[in-house]
Amino acid sequence: MRIGRGTALHLTYCTNIHAADGWDAVEANVRRYAPALRQRFSPAGPFGIGLRLSARDARELRTGDRLDAFRAWLDAEGLYVAIINGFPFGPFHGTPVKADVYAPDWRDPARVAYTLDLARILGRLVPAGVDGGVSTVPLSYKAWMPADDTTGWETVTDHVVQVAIALAQMRRETGAFLHLDIEPEPDCAIETVDETIAFFDRWLLPRGIPQVSRALGVDDEAARAALLDHVRVCFDCCHVSVEHEDPLQTLDRLAQAGIRIGRVQLSSALRVDMPADAAAAADITSRLRRFADTTYLHQVVTRDADGLTHFADLDPALDGAAARAAEWRIHFHVPLFARDYDGLTSTQDDVSRVIEAAVARPFTTHLEIETYTWDVLPGALKLDLLESISREYAWVMGRLDACTAPSSSTSSD
Repeated sequence: MRIGRGTALHLTYCTNIHAADGWDAVEANVRRYAPALRQRFSPAGPFGIGLRLSARDARELRTGDRLDAFRAWLDAEGLYVAIINGFPFGPFHGTPVKADVYAPDWRDPARVAYTLDLARILGRLVPAGVDGGVSTVPLSYKAWMPADDTTGWETVTDHVVQVAIALAQMRRETGAFLHLDIEPEPDCAIETVDETIAFFDRWLLPRGIPQVSRALGVDDEAARAALLDHVRVCFDCCHVSVEHEDPLQTLDRLAQAGIRIGRVQLSSALRVDMPADAAAAADITSRLRRFADTTYLHQVVTRDADGLTHFADLDPALDGAAARAAEWRIHFHVPLFARDYDGLTSTQDDVSRVIEAAVARPFTTHLEIETYTWDVLPGALKLDLLESISREYAWVMGRLDACTAPSSSTSSD
């Protein structure tokens, strides 16, 4: 839904919250939850959905007249899709995902084909006059493609450029303006703001500009502009916080580098101050064990006087460093609306600051609620799913209201 009269900001939630296998199951979830959420939060105007599609879902949606039928149903219900989550290629719930969530990475043509499928779908769904985005993995997992793998980086870059060219051609032919939103994440090929900027400056622009220039028949300046239009960053608040990066400084640095934000994912990480006292540390470690599930990677970055230390997952962090005093940031998308989890805290304040910045100086079109871990949360934190999503919306809209009052209020047009 559009936030505030006369603004370009849209608020959505990502349907990766819903377990589904195949388009029929995805559509059933959308039909069950989206109209009910619209009635609660945008009864007088259109309500946006951040659609998550696996490769299988996308193939099935493009079969026969399914896509046309889905678009017709969205229109009839006052719903719209302007962003798609193209990060996980395969299943995302009910099975161990861990590092497989990054596979296939951008070295693999299968990632290109999947992303182009999503772009073709979004080109049919995105409303006129609204830019659309397809999010994607942070190129690769660091353990699979180190910084000195020149061949790997060249292949990744060429594949990203291939998609950028296709999006630019789609814009020429249909008017649909789409961008690929690369999502930095801990322990991946690009995780920090430095690495993100380095990818654009060292690889994407130098290698991509000549390719775009030839493909589109434009000069280098226009080719550079096309690349920066169609390749952007998905700014995940949780991921930035886990890296111990200040979100506003990160946004400033990306802007200074000419890198645009395709969407902001509103997500909160677990935060813990691990005490030096062994007994107190053991107590906190015990509480954290409940968050160490077998489905997702929960990377940990700790900070102490010696700097940052990275752990590939929560279990090895708990096994190897529980007694060391440090500030822990844990890649676990905890609910936005809560600050305290049985004595553990979150990076909720960082999310609030990003929302305020997005309202004060709009640097993106899309804000997307992206809490997807409901099914693996400790029991006391699990709630009815519709109520859980609604509480996330209520919290975000409360922050938006605070930013826009008294001159305007959060509404839908």
